[in-house]
Amino acid sequence: MSEDEYARRGIDLDKPNAARVYDYILGGQLNYAVDRMFAEQVLAAQPNARERARLNRQWLRRAIRFGLDQGIRQFLDIGSGMPTVGHVHEVAQSVDPKARVVYVDNEPVAVAHSEIVLEDNENAAMVHADAEFPDDVLEHDITEMMLDLDQPVMVVMALFVHFIPDERDPARLIAAYRDALAPGSYLALSSATYEQQSDDTARAVAMYQKSANPVTPRSADELRALVDGFEIVDPGIVFIPEWRPEDPAEMPPDPTECGGLALVARKN
Repeated sequence: MSEDEYARRGIDLDKPNAARVYDYILGGQLNYAVDRMFAEQVLAAQPNARERARLNRQWLRRAIRFGLDQGIRQFLDIGSGMPTVGHVHEVAQSVDPKARVVYVDNEPVAVAHSEIVLEDNENAAMVHADAEFPDDVLEHDITEMMLDLDQPVMVVMALFVHFIPDERDPARLIAAYRDALAPGSYLALSSATYEQQSDDTARAVAMYQKSANPVTPRSADELRALVDGFEIVDPGIVFIPEWRPEDPAEMPPDPTECGGLALVARKN
């Protein structure tokens, strides 16, 4: 997207943006000098941040394929950022072109980019809403048009819930989405963690605490409490690359260095 297009949409290019920073770390081109500067600071504090982002993206693809194997053909991606290469709609629609995907984000840059990327895709759309208000997402015209909540849906929260501190009650938030889902639906969730982490993680978290997007890493027990009412599927809550790896080459020598935990859970 050109700077003129950003300006036309009223998007601030003077401050680092979480979606663009993540795009840069993943090796994308949808970022600017201010994003790259902040990202390089993160990389200096946490040299393996790129590998962590790559491992989370691989997990996301595996989780989506798992959902497809269970017959899921509807996906709701909460806090999606910008759907770049290998994102939910590409994975799902490579298996079934009729699979429907709704992305949700409240950052104007993510919404603007997504609307352009998805312009010619009749089975994928972006909802501009704050995911912390589930009714605004679930009752949005686009969501109601694209998804049939009387049928199973996979809700994706990839590296989303760690941006919600305890005082904003993430358990209540997840429960609200759970209660709106049909039986047989799934939740795919990944989150930063402090479990078995080095000082690099603490330094990176400290940087984000000073940003507009502070991070709250959580333990496996804390994540288990957040998904109460779902049945966690095998292999349970594990470090991100340990969740159903498909290729031994994807498994790093030390899975704990990914810095995050992942799970997929079913609503019965």
